[in-house]
This record gives sequence, C-alpha cells and structure tokens, in this order.
Amino acid sequence: MTTADARDPDGVPEGALVLFSGGQDSTTCLADALERFARVETVGFAYGQRHAVELDCRPRVREALARLNSAWAGRLGDDHVIGLDALGQISDTALTRAVSIEMKAGGLPNTFVPGRNLVFLTFAAALAYRRGLRHIVGGMCETDFSGYPDCRDDTVKAMQVALNLGMDSRFVLHTPLMWIDKAETWRLAERLGGAGLVALIQEETHTCYLGERGERHDWGYGCGVCPACRLRADGYARYRAGVRGPAVPAED
Repeated sequence: MTTADARDPDGVPEGALVLFSGGQDSTTCLADALERFARVETVGFAYGQRHAVELDCRPRVREALARLNSAWAGRLGDDHVIGLDALGQISDTALTRAVSIEMKAGGLPNTFVPGRNLVFLTFAAALAYRRGLRHIVGGMCETDFSGYPDCRDDTVKAMQVALNLGMDSRFVLHTPLMWIDKAETWRLAERLGGAGLVALIQEETHTCYLGERGERHDWGYGCGVCPACRLRADGYARYRAGVRGPAVPAED
C-alpha cells in the first residue's frame, strides 16, 4: 500500500498514529507508516521504565527521519508523550525496578510488564480519536519476541474490537512486524530507507533494557547481554549474513 492507497471511503487521504518508543522496531514501523499514510503522528509513553533513555532518543530519531527523506518530512506530524507513572508503580518487573533479568516460574521473563501494550493501545486510541486519526500502528511481534502475551496477534485483534466498540469508532490496528523476525526487520528498514535508515537505526535508536548507551556495537548501543540486545544483535548478524529462518531464543 502506498500513500495514495491510504484513503477513506470518501477518497480523503488518511492519517496514522504510531506507537513510537525510539527503538529499532518502532522506528521501522514509523518509516513504514510514513510511506503509507498522508499524515503520521507519534506517541510515546513515560511509565517509569528503567530504560527511560529511550525517551531522549525519540526526538533525535524523528529529526533524522525527516532529514533522510523529504517526503517523510512533509508527512511527519506532531509528537505526543503521555505520562503513565501508575503503570510503573503497580508493576514489579525488571523494566520498572533495578533487579536482575531472569525467567519466572510461569515461563515469562520478568521484563514482562502486565497489561503494558493493552494500556498503550487504549491511550493511543483515545489520542487518535481526539486527533482524527483512524489508523494506529504498533511494533508488536509474535515471531522474535520474549513470549509476552500482549504482543500476540490475537491480543491485538481483540483490542481492535474492544476499542471500536468502546469508542464507537472504526480504528484499524496495524502491526507490520507481527510475522517477521529481527533479521527481516533490518531488511524491511533497508527496503524502506536504504543504507541511510539502517545507519540511523544503528546510531540513534535504543533497545537495551538496561538503558546502556556507553558501548557501540555494529548493531547499535546497548549492554549486549540483556534479552533485547541479544535479539537485536542476533537479528543484525543474520541480516548481514543473509540468513533467513527462525532465530535462536534470546532467553536461556
């Protein structure tokens, strides 16, 4: 779908709201949305995350995307940051507390913040409603992920139904990364923005759960050992090697 295809039934060009954290996945989703929609706004969430440095990366990534492609610059609209401190206050996880990252008895890593994506999508939809945006884009993925239940396709589809019923709207939730792995995410970035977008993701985006930006690896900045870094590093290595197929799980 091209920008010309993103039109409502009356032929009016449509806009989108992208859940934008400043990480690799959401940056790729933002670039994809800028190709597809006539107007694209972004929303980020401050929920007391341990890796709050990602919030500092967001404006730099947006500015770099605008410099990379003049058409994208013309479509990139307002940015919004919503404070959700309550989510961090009720979550006892490695993303909201200074504790070691490990697997829990139920098979989920303790980086899982219960309800996070459900809350994000709800607030994004409320914002989209006010801003007159029908399309909502998120980087949820069921292929290379840590087993988070709120990243599953069924969850997103159920949320779309609930949001449309609860707001009497016709939102469409888009998850362009849902069925691709991290190597293919790097390839998608290259298809969208060439070597320039790949380099932008390497240099400006943030993925590391520990908020580490001191060491520069070939895939970007991060501690290199947390699950998020390992997924990103493995995907980059397979992308560079031209390897296709499932990745090695990030958790032991």
